[in-house]
Amino acid sequence: MTETTKPATRYEVVSGVAWFTIDRPEARNAANAAVRADLREAVRRFNADDDAHVLVLTGAGDQAFCAGGDLKEMAGTSLGIPTAEHLPHFGHTIPVAKPTIAAVNGLAYAGGFLLAQMCDLCIAVDHARFAITEVKVGRGAPWAAPLPWLMPPRVAMELLLTGDPIDATRAHQIGLVNAVVSAAELRPTVQALGERIAANAPLSVRAAKEMVYRMADHPRTEAFTIADEIWNPVYLSQDAQEGPLAFAERRTPQWTGR
Repeated sequence: MTETTKPATRYEVVSGVAWFTIDRPEARNAANAAVRADLREAVRRFNADDDAHVLVLTGAGDQAFCAGGDLKEMAGTSLGIPTAEHLPHFGHTIPVAKPTIAAVNGLAYAGGFLLAQMCDLCIAVDHARFAITEVKVGRGAPWAAPLPWLMPPRVAMELLLTGDPIDATRAHQIGLVNAVVSAAELRPTVQALGERIAANAPLSVRAAKEMVYRMADHPRTEAFTIADEIWNPVYLSQDAQEGPLAFAERRTPQWTGR
């Protein structure tokens, strides 16, 4: 099978956890047009699948999660301001109510950094490296606007101004990464994390995710009112009755998402 016919990505669901893998290791899993289109379709598929509770993004091989946009492809086109549809950006250009995890198996540069940043959780291998390299090629990173919310502003400033990479340990120290594991541990660790999330009440999980992001937009005095609005439907749901009942009956809850 030639490079032109080999699928650029893979999508599979394992025990409630959907895995989207960029399968272009020979190009350091750079996000070309095919990858971007496949990711958009995968998100739509994930959103519509009630049996898929968590979405994981990762890359093939052990060298690169995603090296960013495919510069060779970009050089052959007229470069301007990227459209909103250029690369699916979770919670910004495409809604994703269910949790997402970045399984960073190698370097995550430029658009690859974006893919890791936009996920709700991030687990990285110990040899992973992260960089916002746009300043080195004269491009922009407006997608990095949430960085001062994710990490100390001066660290965000350093990443943006220098374009220099940081290693997985530093990324963990500043809160960009939840955990650092060996390459052999990455897939099982992320799968286990996804399954723990998938086992929880889906309405509670979605409300928790929504609350965290909504709070970034509002001062403390408004936060409690907004949180009540988010959580009241959860309290009134069938699952809110099922959870305590299952506990009392010493059985596993049967969540319906209603």
